[in-house]
Amino acid sequence: MNMPALNKKFLFTILSASLLLTGAQFASAALKVGDAFPDLFAQKLEGKLPESLKGKVLFVDFWASWCAPCAQSFPAMEELQKTYAKRGLVIIAISVDEKDAAMQAFLKKHPASFAVVRDAAHKLVSAVDVSAMPTSFIVDADGKVRFLHNGFHGDETKKQYITEIESLLKDKP
Repeated sequence: MNMPALNKKFLFTILSASLLLTGAQFASAALKVGDAFPDLFAQKLEGKLPESLKGKVLFVDFWASWCAPCAQSFPAMEELQKTYAKRGLVIIAISVDEKDAAMQAFLKKHPASFAVVRDAAHKLVSAVDVSAMPTSFIVDADGKVRFLHNGFHGDETKKQYITEIESLLKDKP
């Protein structure tokens, strides 16, 4: 079919505009600072979550066994666990690995004393729109996302985590 150039340009403009609008619609569905974090107990995650999360400051980290920055972030999370757990911080690392064996192999190399669960069906990952590995949400005691981190950049990110966690634990009654 041979369309005149003007019709092709018009069609291209309409298609581009609809893609941009659709993209904006999906982008607005992403979990943002200030939003309520989804109920973790309703997500059918594989593994054991801590008994009670109510009134706790949560550090929720999405990671994968194939992610090099994730391997670097685990020692930082372990340090946060040791430093802040007694003050009310709960760390939950959520693997997006489809196979449990991949997650278990990672955990043998990078042991964790904090809660580790798996979202093999990617239900929660889709709900919060994780776009990078790792992605960390720091959630206040009222269940609202207060800080969001895409990626892990070593000491720089770790210092941000500490500052943010300290601010939330200071605000806790």
